[in-house]
Amino acid sequence: MKKLPFVLFALCAFAFSVSAQLTIFNTPSTDILPEKKFYLEVDFIGKFAKYDKGGFQTYGYRVVYGVKKNLEVGSNFYFTRNGSRPSPKEFQPNIKYRVVNNEKYGVAVTTGAIGFVPLDKSAGTRTFAMLYSNVSKTIKPTNGTRLTGGFYNVVGAQRSFGTKRGAILGIEQPIKGRLSFLADWYSGNNRLGYSAAGLNYAFKKNQFVLVGYNFGNFGAGNNSFSAFYGVTF
Repeated sequence: MKKLPFVLFALCAFAFSVSAQLTIFNTPSTDILPEKKFYLEVDFIGKFAKYDKGGFQTYGYRVVYGVKKNLEVGSNFYFTRNGSRPSPKEFQPNIKYRVVNNEKYGVAVTTGAIGFVPLDKSAGTRTFAMLYSNVSKTIKPTNGTRLTGGFYNVVGAQRSFGTKRGAILGIEQPIKGRLSFLADWYSGNNRLGYSAAGLNYAFKKNQFVLVGYNFGNFGAGNNSFSAFYGVTF
């Protein structure tokens, strides 16, 4: 029983990096990587507290490849330092397909799947998957605001996982120049159930830094800081 809090915090940390594809903050966006392009992202998520008080640091990467127009595949790997032994580790293969991309009306629709494969007992004992679909609308008169909404469904998870399906919401708002505000939300009382908000700065055409904060649906004790760096090549 003493190890249970460590396992729960590890699972919460993994949730922040659930989407290996191009994302808004944590939730999948309707963007697709161009054909034959690679995307690499390095992530950090942390709660700055002692381990016995729920503190943790999660490190990981995301790699995505544009297979062809409207199709991308990718993989994640994450490990968490939280005082448990061994440190929780998880692998996340994924795929995303864009069904609709109407630039004239600023509408796009995607669907995808993400697998969650625990690599040790600290990260869980069962592989499961999340299936999702979302739609976005770009509003040009408001400086290119993009709103995204959709749903997700978890299959193969244990009963203790919690809510198995829910909503996905997101907003991307350009502020000035290369600076944008991003926010998104997974509904539900489970390891996905978080909202996040932060600032994105594209310091080069193919590189960005995103810094923000995650708010747990099930209590302030699950909140954490996050920082991502991504590059396309």
